[in-house]
Amino acid sequence: MILGVSGGIAAYKAASLLRLFTEAGHHVTVVPTEAALRFVGAPTWEALSGRPVRTDVFEDVHEVPHVRLGQHADLVVVAPATANLLAKAAHGLADDLLTNTLLTARCPVVMAPAMHTEMWQNAATRTNVETLRSRGVLVLEPASGRLTGTDTGPGRLPEPEEIFAACLNVLESRPRDLAGKHVVVSAGGTREYLDPVRFLGNRSSGRQGYALAEAAVARGATVTVVAANVSLPDPAGVEMIPVVSTEDLRREMLLAAADADAVVMAAAPADFRPESQVESKIKKTPGGDAPEIRLVENPDILVELVRTRVSKRPVVVGFAAETGDANGSVLDHARVKLERKGCDLLVVNDVSGERVFGRDDNEAVILGSDGSVTPVALGPKIALAHAVWDAVAGLDQ
Repeated sequence: MILGVSGGIAAYKAASLLRLFTEAGHHVTVVPTEAALRFVGAPTWEALSGRPVRTDVFEDVHEVPHVRLGQHADLVVVAPATANLLAKAAHGLADDLLTNTLLTARCPVVMAPAMHTEMWQNAATRTNVETLRSRGVLVLEPASGRLTGTDTGPGRLPEPEEIFAACLNVLESRPRDLAGKHVVVSAGGTREYLDPVRFLGNRSSGRQGYALAEAAVARGATVTVVAANVSLPDPAGVEMIPVVSTEDLRREMLLAAADADAVVMAAAPADFRPESQVESKIKKTPGGDAPEIRLVENPDILVELVRTRVSKRPVVVGFAAETGDANGSVLDHARVKLERKGCDLLVVNDVSGERVFGRDDNEAVILGSDGSVTPVALGPKIALAHAVWDAVAGLDQ
C-alpha cells in the first residue's frame, strides 16, 4: 500500500492514519512530497512504517521506483491531498515520486482533500475533483470544521479513522458499480418537540444509514446523507445535510432526490407530531393532572418520494422496523407495507427483543416489488449495506 502525503498542515494527521494501517497488518510505503516533509520529517514516516522514505524519482534509480511503486501497490491513498496535488493529478503532471506513482498506479486510488474553504470551493478545484472522479479515483468530501487559524468551514481533513474505514471498504474489492451515480441516504431518527426541552422521537442511532453511505462511497457513488439527530462521526466522502424534524427530513430528501439515481430511506421518521409546540417548558404541578397532548400525523416521506419520481427514477428503497403480532408475522406486515408504499425494495428488520437499534450488527430480509426475497444473515451493518446496493445495482441490469 502507498500512503501519499502532500504539503498541508493536516499532514500530521496522516501519521495516525499510517498507524491504523500498520496495526491492521498492512505494509505501507510512505511517499511524501518535498513540501510535506516541511510539516512532518522523513524520520517520522520511516519509524512508523519501517520503510525508507523517498520523494525524488532520481533516488535509487536502478529500482525504477516511479514505476514499480504504482504497479505493485494494492491501494494508493493520498492524505492530505492539497489543491495543488489534486490539480497535478487531474492534469497528469509528474514532477516528483508521488505524482509519478499516481500515473503508474493500476490499483484503486483514494484521495482525502484538505485545504481552506475558498480553495475547496474554487471552480478550478471543483473541476479537477470531477475529472478525477470521472476516471475512477475516489475523492472523499472534506469535513467541515475548524481549519488553520480561526477559519471554519468545509475543507478539513476527515478524521484518520474515517479515511481508514473508507479505504478498507475499497480494499475489499467491492464492485465500482455505482460510479457516476448520485445516491441519497437518510439516517437517524427525527424529533418532534413538545416544548423547548422535550420531544417525541425514536431509538434510531443512524448506524445503518451511515454504513449505507460508506458502502456507496466505496462503490464509486456521489453520496448525500440527510442525517436526523445522529451523534456519530460523519462518514468520509459524503455531503452531509443535518435535520431535526420529520418536515425537515421531508424537505431535504425531496430536494436531494430530484437528481438522484437511488434513494434509501434508512431514517426513522416520527409518525406523529404534537399539534402545537409550547414556547416555554411545560411545568409539572404537584398533585395536578398531566397535560394532554394532541397528536397529528406526519407526512409519509417514502410514499411521497415514490409518487414524485419520474419514469421510475430514482430507485427508491425503504426500511421497515417490524415486529410480529396476532395479525401476522414480521414478513406478513412487511409485504403489506411494501405494496402500500410502492417502493422498489423494502429492507425488513425484526426489531423485537432489543435487536438492531444502536448495535454494530444487523440482519434483514430485502423484499423486492417483483416478489423477490433476499435474506441477509446476521453480520456487520456494512455487510447489509452492500447487500442493499447489490439489490439496487441488480435493478439496473
